[in-house]
Formats: sequence, structure tokens, C-alpha cells
Amino acid sequence: MGRGDLTDAEWERLQPFLPVSNGRCGRWRDHRQVINGIRHRVRTGVQWRDLPERFGPWKTVYERHRLWSGDGTWERLLQQVQAAADAAGEIDLDISVDSTIVRAHQHAAGARTDLPPVPASKGGGEVEHQDETPWQSLVGRLVEVVLEEGLGRSRGGFTSKLHLSADGRCRPLSLIVTPGQRADCTQFKPVLEKIRVPRPGPGRPRTKPDSLAADKAYSNDPCREYLRRRSIRHTIPEKTDSQAARLRKGSRGGRPPGFDEERYKKRNPVERAINRLKQSRAVATRYDKRGYVFLGTAMAAALAIWLRT
Repeated sequence: MGRGDLTDAEWERLQPFLPVSNGRCGRWRDHRQVINGIRHRVRTGVQWRDLPERFGPWKTVYERHRLWSGDGTWERLLQQVQAAADAAGEIDLDISVDSTIVRAHQHAAGARTDLPPVPASKGGGEVEHQDETPWQSLVGRLVEVVLEEGLGRSRGGFTSKLHLSADGRCRPLSLIVTPGQRADCTQFKPVLEKIRVPRPGPGRPRTKPDSLAADKAYSNDPCREYLRRRSIRHTIPEKTDSQAARLRKGSRGGRPPGFDEERYKKRNPVERAINRLKQSRAVATRYDKRGYVFLGTAMAAALAIWLRT
């Protein structure tokens, strides 16, 4: 067994939830061997073609990772491992939320884009849709592609941003990838709504944390209103400009939001979860061209954290 490979105990926890061949499209190559190859690449950031031969054909390993990233298998595996931990009482749902910038390598650029055909213009017949010009249609599609791939320009250059929530034991609960310039508060609701810890028996999955801590990036009215609507206890410091505006209004400014300093001191688990994720070099630097594949890479790294804690 190589460094970073699945141990027997980890394999026993993961094996019951892996996809099973339907017998019509051939057999899967040994899941354990392929997962070890994926973990090796996620941990080291090596190019797929340079995977050691003991993991089998590199293209098989890559295609398995791409397939599982696209159909949600990595996310389901992560949720099932979380469910087993919850059944054992090992999840601390006093969660924290934050984000981190991931620098995109030059290999992350250049993904193919299937743009819509340019509508016919003068002399080329009638155009069915006159609501937007060909250039507007082209630019709109380009914007959609950029958002789908989670690549953008920020102060760090060509970057992606990884938004996540983490439990009290520094393990990622949910993950979202966006372009690097996207504001943290815009992804607050999606990150929380992706928390789904299945029950071991019948019943709805757990989606509501016991409490939440976040920094000033999430200190705005929409975030606080969303938390109040879901009755989630939270600790978020008030921004200086918001505090000044409230004080200027006097009695019309309302009460200051509640803030528990002791609870806020425990916000560091999400920072430590980010550090754990970025120990995987393929997460610390993005090499994947497609956004859903990079999200699958982050999910695979998060799964490794859960299996080893």
C-alpha cells in the first residue's frame, strides 16, 4: 500500500456506497485501485498522464473522476460518510462559513466552449429572434460559460473561489466553486442549502446547523434575514460602516445585532478546514479546466479528510 492509499478500514467504510455495474456496459475497473489513483493525483497535483502505472491506465482514472464529478457521485459519497459519522454522534453542527481563493494554473484555461451559432444578418434570411443582436447573444453565452467554469479575475489574478461550511471538527460539510471575484455573501445561502446529512434510517436529512459563525463578509441584511427565517442561532460581527449608519439614525436605526465573543472565537474550524483542503496540491492550485471537475477534486479531498478523522 502506497502513501495516501485507502486503508482497509477506510475501504470498508466507503465500499458499500460505490456504484455497481449494471452488467450491460461492461464491468468497472477495480474501484479501490482507481480511487487510489485519483487520491494520488489530488494529493500531489501530478498531471494525469504521469500517474504511476500501479494505478492502471491514466485515462481510466481520469474518466472515472470526470464521470463521478459530473453525476454527483463524489458528493453522494461525502454525504454518506457524513451520515455514518452523524449516526455515531461524531458531527459537531456548530458550523462556520468562509471562502478561499484558489489560483488557477495556466492549464486551467482553454476549455472548449460550444457557443450558439450567430443568427443570420443582412441577406442571410430572416432572424427568428430580434430581441438581442448577434453580439449580445455571443457575449451572453460567454458570460454563462465563465460562470459555469468558475474562473474569473480578482486581485490574485486568474482565480477561482471555494466557498465552504465546516463542522466544529474542521471537516468540510458543503462546497461551492465560483469565479474568484464573486463576493462571499452572494454564496451564503447556496452553501448552507447544500448541507445535507442523510439519516441512517427513514426521515429527512439534516440540513439545519445548531449554530453558525461567520466573519464580516457575511454581515448584511439578506444573510441575517435568511438565518432568522430558518431560526439558526448565529454570531456575525457588525461592519463598522453599518454600525455608524445605524447610530446616525438614532432610535430609527434599531437594535444592534447580537454578538457572542466567546462563540466567535470558535470560528477558526473553517480556517483549519481550508488549510486541510489545501494540503492537497490539486485543490491549492486549480489545474482542472472544467468547473464541475474542480469541484469534484475538492469533494475528493474533503472525503479523504472525513475518512481519516
